[in-house]
Amino acid sequence: MSRPALPRWRAARLPRNGTPGTPAAALVPVTRAGRPVGVFVVSGGRVRYRRLADPDRLVAAATGAFAVAALAAAVGVVASARRRPPAIRTVTMGPGGWVSLRGAPLPPLRPDRRPWWARALRARRLVVDR
Repeated sequence: MSRPALPRWRAARLPRNGTPGTPAAALVPVTRAGRPVGVFVVSGGRVRYRRLADPDRLVAAATGAFAVAALAAAVGVVASARRRPPAIRTVTMGPGGWVSLRGAPLPPLRPDRRPWWARALRARRLVVDR
């Protein structure tokens, strides 16, 4: 009884006895310090190495990523809470190009830098209009 012709990619996967299915494979585990780290797969005259995921390393990486994200979120919350409000509200342009500071509080008074005798006499600076 002859076997039907199979495509080339399918024929390469058949075991030596010619029956369709998964070819027989040998698995050789690789350990390090008593823990499995990978496996050699011997199949069809080829040897391939497949590494295994270490659950402890995955948990450590996930914990580290969560800690960094939590720290970044905490810094963002603290920075936004400590932010001072602007000294004036929104600055808008008026119809003629003038700047509108509607709702802006008065600026804080500057400390009086006049000499003591000018304050005592309530003297004002003489300004000449030209």
